[in-house]
Amino acid sequence: MSQLRIALLGTGPWAERTHAPAIAAHPDVEFSGVWGRRPEAAAALAAAHDTKAYAGGGDGDGGSGAGGLDGLDALLAASDAVAFALPPDVQAPLAARAAAAGCHLLMDKPVATTVPGARAVADAAERAGVASLVFCTLRFASETAEWIQEQAAVGGWFTARAHWLGALYAPGTASPYADSPWRREKGGLWDVGPHALSALLPVLGDVTAVTAVRTEPDLTHLVLTHTSGVSSSAMLSLSAPVKGAGTGFELRGEHGTVELPQGWGDPADIFGTAISALLTAARTGEPHACDVRFGLRLTEILAEAEEQLTGP
Repeated sequence: MSQLRIALLGTGPWAERTHAPAIAAHPDVEFSGVWGRRPEAAAALAAAHDTKAYAGGGDGDGGSGAGGLDGLDALLAASDAVAFALPPDVQAPLAARAAAAGCHLLMDKPVATTVPGARAVADAAERAGVASLVFCTLRFASETAEWIQEQAAVGGWFTARAHWLGALYAPGTASPYADSPWRREKGGLWDVGPHALSALLPVLGDVTAVTAVRTEPDLTHLVLTHTSGVSSSAMLSLSAPVKGAGTGFELRGEHGTVELPQGWGDPADIFGTAISALLTAARTGEPHACDVRFGLRLTEILAEAEEQLTGP
């Protein structure tokens, strides 16, 4: 394929600021259209990037689109791949539907907030033979991706600790992402937990045991045991005080102490790198390390932690 036709599902701030600009700017991509649950928002975002808006068909609403198909099916038929900027439990069934239509998947994290939801997407992608990728920022920002790869090769680690403390819900802050109902409900465990895990697992191995404790309404502490025998910890929140917010990742071992680089760059540029990675996976048939199976594994770990925090 000379150019990959990529559709965008979602019209919120993340789609507007990151996904749409990256798709429109990518030299090897044709922006095939925008679908949204709000037709007026889809029309505005599509017009801003000189592409077509589609609406209807996302949840059985019977909307009509080009060629007599509903809007979503019409867009899937006109696309080779789909990028998602939707709440995770809206994303998951639509991703399974896109895979069944033969579209490669560029998903946001988490894939879903239930294990069956994430597994359904992974199974759909496998059945259809489509490429998939989950956009974990640290794995695509150039400096952090290289750092993670280097530390995985070094080995000899004794322990690791990560913190991702956002101030999204701190008093006096004004972020467009604070209006997200799913983030409000699920908190830092599900929103920023995938970021921490996406860096820990490649370096220390898969998680064999997890212990979760919540000390504030939205401050979760994880203690993880990895296949390498090393333990790690992570602190996760979206409600830290503004002056106490920040991110960090530290490894300690035989070779000393190393910390994750800061200042990762523009999210739209990083998303462009993810698009290129999906192109490579689609063209070669080689799965990316951050594919939907990896996304499923992140969901399994986070769901186990959540069950400890909330009970059965």
